Amino acid sequence: MEPCVVAGVDGSAQSLAAAELAAREAMRRELPLRLVHVRDRHPRRQDGAIATAAQRHLARRALRQAEERVRTACPDIRVQDEQVDGPVVPALGKAAERAELLVLGSRGLSGFTGFLVGSVALGVVAEATRPVVLVRADQDAADEHLPAADGTASTCTGYRDVVLAVDVADACDEVIEFAFEAARVRHARLRAVYAWHPPVPLGLGPGEIGLVDDPRQAEERLGFLKAVLRVWRDKYPDVDVLETVAEDKASTVLVRAATGAGLLVVGHRLAERPVGPRTGPVTHAAIHHVGCPVAVVPHT
Repeated sequence: MEPCVVAGVDGSAQSLAAAELAAREAMRRELPLRLVHVRDRHPRRQDGAIATAAQRHLARRALRQAEERVRTACPDIRVQDEQVDGPVVPALGKAAERAELLVLGSRGLSGFTGFLVGSVALGVVAEATRPVVLVRADQDAADEHLPAADGTASTCTGYRDVVLAVDVADACDEVIEFAFEAARVRHARLRAVYAWHPPVPLGLGPGEIGLVDDPRQAEERLGFLKAVLRVWRDKYPDVDVLETVAEDKASTVLVRAATGAGLLVVGHRLAERPVGPRTGPVTHAAIHHVGCPVAVVPHT
């Protein structure tokens, strides 16, 4: 099957915003868009003919609304639609397996930056094996761009930064490559951010990087970050990269760094846990407290 960008749609305002962003992403990547609606059918529940017909009608309406939205925003988009049976989380995860990325909507918190993330979005992010982008309901095309000279919203200005969270002790190629590619297709600057804590006086723990004197800690950390990204700078010579380091909690640094950004890219390690799939604390903080779209990229 041809690679594509997938948007999960259910007729809500947040899913329409997700469909529109997915359409713009598909156009940037020169890929088709596939709109997916999941009919949430549980194995133990026996739906009658009337209920099934009603579900199909609602699904067709949701898909039609989403297609109208994306064709208005991107008239030349190649778009397909699909109805699949649930449960929702595994159905969307399966749809994502065949995609370059999956885009889902999430309600914005009125008066605050960040997301009100539902159980479906969290479940998909935790289980998906392909990148998932979460989008606020009020997100539109102008939010990806820098404001005009007079401070007003515009779609004619350059793109806002793509922000990449990097742990130099555990850098992941899949996450870094996704961020570089996102910056490339937008012609945006990539801002790579590394948050660190100084070691305790008792000594370095396992996996800690050896440091020099206090005044040079930030300089040395910046050097490690640049070394990690050097091969990617060579692979993407047209991407403008700015490396930054900060001494603070990673979640705090990322929320601050993503202010005014067009996209935040974070990693999510896929691992077997006895309590089931879940996101790590940094990813969890990012998808709850960052105002721009968040791309969660799984890795092993």
